[in-house]
Parts: sequence; structure tokens; C-alpha cells
Amino acid sequence: MSGQPLLSARQLTKKFGGLAAVNEVSLDLWQDRIHVVIGPNGAGKSTLTNLLSGDLPPTSGRIELAGQDITRAAPEQISRHGLGRSYQKTNIFLPFTVWENIRLAAQSRAPQQPWNPLRWLHSAQADQATQARAEAALELAGLAERRHAIAGAASHGEQRQLEVAMTLATQPRVLLLDEPLAGMGTAEAERMVELLLRIKPKHAMMVVEHDIDAIFTLADHLTVMVNGTVIASGEPAAIRADRGVQAAYLGEDH
Repeated sequence: MSGQPLLSARQLTKKFGGLAAVNEVSLDLWQDRIHVVIGPNGAGKSTLTNLLSGDLPPTSGRIELAGQDITRAAPEQISRHGLGRSYQKTNIFLPFTVWENIRLAAQSRAPQQPWNPLRWLHSAQADQATQARAEAALELAGLAERRHAIAGAASHGEQRQLEVAMTLATQPRVLLLDEPLAGMGTAEAERMVELLLRIKPKHAMMVVEHDIDAIFTLADHLTVMVNGTVIASGEPAAIRADRGVQAAYLGEDH
């Protein structure tokens, strides 16, 4: 790989009292590569995601996004610098349509303007740049035919697709996806895997996931965490053959 990673973390640590939920974790995220993080429940995967997105401050360590130190930056600052994320629990506006959800996300990237007391009178649909961002995200996520559907009435898989679409509408360069396939049936999981592979070329991605088949379909690089610590990190084939990883997480049949 040439150039620089889009996101880099070094010796990242988060302690809650005497417990190190994340212990000196280092990783790099590169464009057109999917870095999958796996491990048993309580391994520190979601805490790591929260540290990288700014939702939690680290106890120690350093994070750089596109060469800029974001270690102590607020989540909204990190987001505007080009990082998008999804959560374990679907985070959408249930009463709104699919299109309205995506358009709201796209509006968050509208240029900041001086306060104008009459601004609220202007239609959001008049902002062509916002409309274009939303439309592109809708198409890329495969939801064009569901644009008028109420989000709360959509299937679980469609809601997860919608959350990814909303993230894409903010035009991130780095994506952090926390268990995007959780709770899905086989067909829905396959559609999500297809979506992630479709958006991969223009993004650096970290995916936390438990679905073993999806993990080895998606992963260019695999990191295994146990008790807040990385026990193995490398090419998927090597990780799959690692006896320590098999004993700790994958099971002997993998």
C-alpha cells in the first residue's frame, strides 16, 4: 500500500477505573480496504469504535484522521473532518420517510452561514447541493425504490441500509460500522455485504462484526480483540489459521 492511511490510531487506551476496556490498540484504515474487528462480547470492540469517533475520550494514545490529530476532538468536529459511523442500535428518524432521513443527514453538510432570522422560511428542497448528496446516497444504498416508505415501517435490513445511506450522505472518507449485519436474516445480510463491497473503493472502513461468513467475505485485514487487547492482526487467511485465535474466538471448526 502506498501513501498514508486515512485514519491511524496508536497505543489507544481507555480505562474505566482500574479496568482497561481498550488497551494500547494500534491500527490503520486505508481507502479501498475493509478492516474487520472481531472478538467475544466484552472484548472492547464498541469502545474502540467510540474512541475513534470521538464519542469517548481516550485515556491515552493518539488518533489521526487524514493527517490531523483528532485525539481530543468533539464528535461533530471529527464528523465534519470526514468520518462517519453507525451504531449497534439503529439510529434513524422512524416517523420520516427514507428520503427525508437521508436528506436531513445531507443537510448537516450544508455550508455554515451567518444567522438569518428568515432562513427557516427557505425550503430545504431548494438546496441543490444537499439534494444531490442525498440522491447519490439513496442510489448507492440501493433504496431508490423505497424513497417514499416510512422508515419505521421498513424491514430491519432496510433500516440498517438506511443508516448507512444517511452516513454516506455526509460524504465521509472513513466509515466505522458497528455490527451492521446484527439481527439480519440470510437475504438481508447478503444485501448488506453487497452494499459494503459497493462503497468500499471510495472509503476506508472499519467493521465490527460477528457473522463469520460475512467477516471472511469482507475483510482485507482482520484484528482480533480479547479483554481490550489485540491478540492477532493481519491477513484473514493467517488469522483464520492462528491456533490462539481459534481457541479464543473462532472455534476449532474454522
